[in-house]
Amino acid sequence: MIQQHALRTSCLSPFNTGWSARSFVHMSPLLVLTVIVAYFALLFGISVITSRGAGNSAFFLGERKSPWYVIAFGMIGASLSGVTFISVPGMVGADRFSYLQMVLGYLPGYAVIAFVLMPLYYRLQLTSIYGYLGQRFGRSSYLTGAWFFLLSRSVGSAARLYLVAVVLQFLLFDAWGVPFWLTVVLTIALIWLYTHRGGMRTIIWTDTLQTLFMLLAVVLTLLMVGQKMGWGLGELVAQVQQSPLSQVLFFDDPKPGTYFWKQFLGGMFIAIAMTGLDQDMMQKNLSCRNIREAQKNMVSFSLVLVFVNLVFLALGAVLVLYAQRFGLSLPDKADQIYPFLATSGGLPVVVGLLFILGLIAAAYSSADSALTALTTSVCVDVLEIEKRPEAERLPLRQRVHLIMSAVMVLLILLFKLLNDDSVIKTVFKLAGYTYGPLLGLFAFGMVTRWNVRDRWVPLIAALSPVLTFLLDRYSTDLFGGYKFGFELLLVNGALTFIGLLLVSTGSKQDDHV
Repeated sequence: MIQQHALRTSCLSPFNTGWSARSFVHMSPLLVLTVIVAYFALLFGISVITSRGAGNSAFFLGERKSPWYVIAFGMIGASLSGVTFISVPGMVGADRFSYLQMVLGYLPGYAVIAFVLMPLYYRLQLTSIYGYLGQRFGRSSYLTGAWFFLLSRSVGSAARLYLVAVVLQFLLFDAWGVPFWLTVVLTIALIWLYTHRGGMRTIIWTDTLQTLFMLLAVVLTLLMVGQKMGWGLGELVAQVQQSPLSQVLFFDDPKPGTYFWKQFLGGMFIAIAMTGLDQDMMQKNLSCRNIREAQKNMVSFSLVLVFVNLVFLALGAVLVLYAQRFGLSLPDKADQIYPFLATSGGLPVVVGLLFILGLIAAAYSSADSALTALTTSVCVDVLEIEKRPEAERLPLRQRVHLIMSAVMVLLILLFKLLNDDSVIKTVFKLAGYTYGPLLGLFAFGMVTRWNVRDRWVPLIAALSPVLTFLLDRYSTDLFGGYKFGFELLLVNGALTFIGLLLVSTGSKQDDHV
């Protein structure tokens, strides 16, 4: 789950890693272009069918008619991204299967979403989940939640799309002299073209297709690498199980980030904050016909996601075993291992094509829903589109969708201008910080019945990440060598909660909220 996993992963950047178009010399640019064109032709075909007669209700919530099982499958792709697609297999060499501890923590987190948060959202008939903060605390709290989401999603999604634009540039467009800015425009334009009319109604189905392609890419790559080493499916599973790389549980030392309770509890609260309090992820759930179907979607999605992440980790183990078998020197950076072996590790050309197809599918299934959610939040939360005359709503939503697409382009070009891998990693980590105030706000609203001085909420939400950053920066000195991991999100949320206590009024909320 990238927005979840983004707290510790880095982007792949050929500008300073040495990974370049030379890695793809055995693949014809025309062949790659043909695969990409065919792929997007399928997406556009789905868009044409699903966007017929689509208005704002279809764009925002799919008219609340989306089949729960389709949403559940499509959410797998949306919860992952191109960075996760690369990073999860790559981390196995250093961290073994420790990441699965966090994935197991997702399960109780998703249970909280399914049986605590979603019934609330459905009862209030929300289009944007941050409307709850407005009803509970006031307009300032409402806008605080919306702006934190907009900041996190726009920057995080742009950083993920930067990865795809870089890959396409070095893989395809450099050979034809196409400038990077045009690659970026084309990357975003493709998303805009198949989402600008149907929105959520279209994305429900395109995400399903993209999830299918992403999973096929990983599974087929896993089988082909195993075949290269003379392993059938049974032998492949046995080799992974017998390898020390497959160690999952780490209870021995609480200081490192791989410690079980750090990962498990971090995963639980990451799931709650970055799925249950995220408009992008919840918008799909709110498009179900009713709360029962939404809960079926969430429960089934959470169980399948564990298996999917296990397949990603198995691929990482097999790639390391493959490199050891054939004496290949792996890149120093974990994020480069999967792309390096897929494109330059002596594997069939189809493995490289599968990598590219899977990367694009993972990135676009995350980015298209993010762009739609950003448009929804600006329209509903900031511009209050539902209070405007009917004739103004559709043109306004279309303008906002186009503007948010342009913002994505500008942010990606900014990353290119900075031209520094560490900047991208910092952006992802900062995006993670923005979910802490959301966690604190929703927790305070649901656990207590106190009202707060609404005008102070933006200040508290801004200070909490700053204090969290300082605690993280000096944790080794303050806490005897202790280093924060994913549990930093919980610290951030707790600081927000304490701040809200300090500005509470002592009066209680109305019972109907």
